Amino acid sequence: MSTTTAPTHFAPEFRAICGTDNVIEAPPQNILGVAPAIAVTPGSPDEIVAILRFANEHGLSVVPAGGFTQQQTGNLPPQVDVVLYTSRLAEVEHYDPGDLTIGVGAGWTIAQLSAKVRADNLFFAGDSALPGRSTVGGLVATGLYGPHRHGYGGPRDYCIGVRFVTGDARKAKGGGRVVKNVAGYDMMKLLIGSQGTLGIITSASFKLFPAPRQTRTFVSEFPSGEEAFAFRDRVLHSPLDPICLELISPEAGGLFDLGASWSILVRATGSDAVLARYRAELGAAVSREIDGRSENDLWQAVSDFPCLVQERYPRSLLVSMTLPLADVQPVLDGLALVAHSNDFTVAAVGRVGVGHLLVAMWPAPGTEVTLVNFVNAASGLRNRLPRDVSVAVLHCPPEARHHVTAWGPMPTDLESMRKVKMTLDPRDVLNRGRFLF
Repeated sequence: MSTTTAPTHFAPEFRAICGTDNVIEAPPQNILGVAPAIAVTPGSPDEIVAILRFANEHGLSVVPAGGFTQQQTGNLPPQVDVVLYTSRLAEVEHYDPGDLTIGVGAGWTIAQLSAKVRADNLFFAGDSALPGRSTVGGLVATGLYGPHRHGYGGPRDYCIGVRFVTGDARKAKGGGRVVKNVAGYDMMKLLIGSQGTLGIITSASFKLFPAPRQTRTFVSEFPSGEEAFAFRDRVLHSPLDPICLELISPEAGGLFDLGASWSILVRATGSDAVLARYRAELGAAVSREIDGRSENDLWQAVSDFPCLVQERYPRSLLVSMTLPLADVQPVLDGLALVAHSNDFTVAAVGRVGVGHLLVAMWPAPGTEVTLVNFVNAASGLRNRLPRDVSVAVLHCPPEARHHVTAWGPMPTDLESMRKVKMTLDPRDVLNRGRFLF
């Protein structure tokens, strides 16, 4: 059933479930790239169950939505009958500051969650782009992370439980409300990064951390990537234990007013004595120190890199990749050659202490790129990457999506993936066509 023929006469049924004010017919096209027929905003897991039961009965496709801060990975959906917003799922299910745990509805924004725990001198490690819009459900469903990945891990490390509704309209859960849980099938980690293809996350529980006593960012600038990576290796082999260790390429630095050098940002936390130890260990390589409001603004800008790229360069290619530490520099060198040969400028930021890069390509000044440029660039990237590199396309022009989203060899466990999909969403209601299950 295409979006042009989707039964908007079903709107009364959805209004009966969610309320008149929470259903919109023919909403405008959004970041999905496809105009949905109906938008619904349920207020409880039970309402989501009713919506998905109805969708199963009538063969409708449903796409869950949080803050729409970026494209989802995978293919463009061929149709979107119902887009389901989670913004009304805003309940605090539990909060135990002494136990360093909290559980909130999927519609909570990252900014709201951070502010809630900050009042008790606690810290939430999720540092997604645009935290005022990015939601808890979106953070878990995408599995994305920012610079705090170096010191605190990603959602798979500090998410301790999820509650969700499967594609066939069953309420389910994985993990729990405490850090240690009974062993069994790890439904929680299955949902993290599933891109809304297996279930709609209704709430999640997280491990919290004591708030840093104070922080300081040490900025080191280098004329070449080789020198920047040599400094990274020096930090990694030192006694220092920063909470962030970030590479900023010269082109990316222009987005953050860092100048045209290769930069390594080391963010430290601790007492005055600890910060003095960082100052002594890093030595003359440090060009400046940043703290306070300026420091927080800089790190938020780094977290916002994917959105900054999409906003300033809509016709760009943005990929996320995880790779061995030894491969980071040669991969960046190879990507620069591919970009320049296809009339792109290449920019990169990344957690270079754990092997995570965000690489963007946008048209070089004075050039116009076509679909052929994007296809050739994507092909060149694939050919230059080692087989053990994990890659996801986070953004590209809509006309290029079908050409650049397939990356590398087909998964060896594709049959297992299909079985999981059929178990949780047998009628392929959720995010239909997003992945080729």
